[in-house]
Amino acid sequence: MSDLSHPVSTSLRARAARIAQRPAFENFILGVILFNAVILGLETSQVVMERAGGLIRLLDKLCLGIFVAEILLKLVGRGRAFFHRGWNIFDFVIVGISLVPATQGLSVLRALRILRMLRVVSVAPSLRRVVEGLVNALPGMGSVFLLMGVIFYIGSVMATKLFGTAFPEWFGTLGRSGYSLFQIMTLESWSMGIVRPVMQVYPYAWMFFVPFIMVTTFAVVNLLVGLIVNSMQDAHHEENNEKTDTYRDEVLARLADLEALIQSQNNKPRE
Repeated sequence: MSDLSHPVSTSLRARAARIAQRPAFENFILGVILFNAVILGLETSQVVMERAGGLIRLLDKLCLGIFVAEILLKLVGRGRAFFHRGWNIFDFVIVGISLVPATQGLSVLRALRILRMLRVVSVAPSLRRVVEGLVNALPGMGSVFLLMGVIFYIGSVMATKLFGTAFPEWFGTLGRSGYSLFQIMTLESWSMGIVRPVMQVYPYAWMFFVPFIMVTTFAVVNLLVGLIVNSMQDAHHEENNEKTDTYRDEVLARLADLEALIQSQNNKPRE
């Protein structure tokens, strides 16, 4: 019954799965991804395209063909289980976008082909840990972003009331005040560009801007960094625990086999 429901033979499926899991195959795909990224970068050069445009387009299609073959190989090897893993769905979508013809209405898809380079994340385990740690930190980051939004809203209202009349281009509206405060939070030309000119009109303006920088830049932003670092450490520890559990299971299985072998030897009739 299972053979009828799966047209691909079991041996072919197992062979495809083994090939897709080989480190050499993964390294080959990683090399193709990086090579394709260089090709897509060369396509932006008018001089290069005038001299070797045909060759570059051919190499791009060849890389895309390799990616399609890789996806098909994984689909054959894993079947429906291929879509149980988020990284496989990510690869499938990225390659699928590249296959959509770039007509006049969908010309933006040609620019989206560079998204293939994001597949480096799904191929490299170290990069996967970084992204997984970032994703796991999102719930905590949401609370921090909410706190940041409250602080910015309060600061924007205060800045508009205090400095909007004299500096309408920076603090004339709530939106302009929010953008100016965001620039100040990033410490981009905050002193000579905004704060010192404001202090020439309002000498005590530093009593507003300095606490704002202390709270946002040095407290809340570092809180975000701490959440991400802790999440990445948890992901790393979890991976180490999984490896330890796998090794323990292998050792216990070998001990069980050894015990069964000893018992079978003891149970044999002695001559």
